[in-house]
Amino acid sequence: MTLISIIITLVLEQFHALPVQQMVRDPVVRMAAILEDKFNDGGRSHGAIAWGLGVALPATVVSLLHALLMYFQPVLAFLLGIGILYLTMGFRQFSHFFTNIHLALRADDMDQARQQLAQWRGRSGDRLTGSEVARLAIEQALLASHRHVFAPLLWFALLGPAGALFYRLAHSFGELWGGRSEIEFGEFGQFARRAFELIDWVPLRVTAASFAVVGDFEDAVHCWRTQAVRWPEGGSGILLASGAGALGVRLGMPVHDVMQDLGEAGDRPELGLGEDADPDFMQSTIGLVWRSLVLGLAVLALVWVSGWVGG
Repeated sequence: MTLISIIITLVLEQFHALPVQQMVRDPVVRMAAILEDKFNDGGRSHGAIAWGLGVALPATVVSLLHALLMYFQPVLAFLLGIGILYLTMGFRQFSHFFTNIHLALRADDMDQARQQLAQWRGRSGDRLTGSEVARLAIEQALLASHRHVFAPLLWFALLGPAGALFYRLAHSFGELWGGRSEIEFGEFGQFARRAFELIDWVPLRVTAASFAVVGDFEDAVHCWRTQAVRWPEGGSGILLASGAGALGVRLGMPVHDVMQDLGEAGDRPELGLGEDADPDFMQSTIGLVWRSLVLGLAVLALVWVSGWVGG
C-alpha cells in the first residue's frame, strides 16, 4: 500500500499542484506564532515543550487515527495516507522556480533569472553572473528535492503518514525557530534546530547515497568524504558534495551576492569536480533527481515483492 500511495500522490501532484502557501505554510506559521507567544520565555525547555505540541503531538494524533482506520476502515486509512503525503511532499513545491530560472538562462534573460532566484532564496542577487545563478539554483534544487521529496517519502515508508507529517513539521519549525538569534528570542529555538538535525541525519545520507548511485559514483563518494566537512551548514554539505560529484559540476565557491548565504564569501568552499555550472548542468540535475526517485521506488517495489513472496 505504501508504494501505491506514493505513486498515486506523485501522479496527482503532477496534474494538480497543491497551493502550498495557503494549505501548508501559512497554517504552520500561524501555529508556530501562537506557540511562541504562549511559551517563549527565552528558555530551551519551554522551546522543547512548544516543539512537542507543534510537531510531536500532531504526528501522534495522525498515527493513532491511521491505526484505528486500518483496523476499522482500511480504505479510509489508505486515503488518509495519500492526503497527508500530498500535503507534505512534492516536486511542484519548488520545481517552478527551477524551471523558470532554467528557461531564462537559456533565453539569456539574466534579469528574469536573477529575479526568480531571488524569490526562491528570499535574498537579493542582482550582481550574480549566469554561472553563479545556475550554481545556486542547482544547490537549491538538490536541497529542495531532499526536503520536499526524498526525506518525506523515506519517513512515510518507515512510519506511514505520521512519519511524513512529523518530518515536514520538524523541518518547518526548525526553519521558523532554529535559525533565529534575536536576544529577546533567547534559546527558545535551539531544541527545534537540534531536533531537526537528528531527524534529518539518516534521510540526508540516504539521499546523498542515492545521488551517488545514479550519478558518477566514484566522484560523488570522493567529494562526500573530502569536501562535505568544510561546508559550514553541517549535514547539507554531504548532500551538496555528493550531488556535485555525481553531476560532475563545481558548486559552492564565493558568489557576487549582496547578501552572502553563509556569512563571508570565504565561507562557501568549493564542492564537486569538473566544470562550472551552466543551463546544461541544470538539465542534468533534473535527470539526477528523477533517477534517484525511480531508484527509491524500485527499492520499495523489491521490498514489497519480497514481503509478498515471503508471506
